[in-house]
Amino acid sequence: MAELIPVLNEDEIKKLVADVAQNISDDYKDSEIVLIGVLKGAFVFMADLIRKITIPVKIDFVAISSYGSNTVSSGKIKLTRGIEIDLKNKNILIVEDIVDTGLTLKYLIDYIESFEPKSVRICALLDKYERRETKINVDYPCHRIEKGFVVGYGIDYAEDYRNLPAIYHLKQ
Repeated sequence: MAELIPVLNEDEIKKLVADVAQNISDDYKDSEIVLIGVLKGAFVFMADLIRKITIPVKIDFVAISSYGSNTVSSGKIKLTRGIEIDLKNKNILIVEDIVDTGLTLKYLIDYIESFEPKSVRICALLDKYERRETKINVDYPCHRIEKGFVVGYGIDYAEDYRNLPAIYHLKQ
């Protein structure tokens, strides 16, 4: 049986989301942005985030797989749902649940840049910089963690734990 060790509670998450939403709203106050959520993990975070952003936004989603049912990335990146909205000359904000090795995000950035956007930035609920394998700058990190496998608030392990309202380290 897995043990869940608290990392962020519901109130802490709400504050982090509100703070980052305000920063995004301030930075893009004179323009519209397109938020691209990375499914499935970022859907809960993105839903809360867009309700706190005070400027016009459009949204779309991509689905990318690199973990499967493992706690470490397989290194094989597969796009399973592509962009459906026009990104040309738009300000794009990729919304991620967690940035770990950065390999999936690098793949996604290259994919999005093929649509000739005006800018591409990254917002992540969790920035797990310890395992970074490629140079990725998270422009809007909510919280930084060093290590451990986390679940909850949309983040899963083998499709379990997404429904937890807080973030936990999963100790197996």
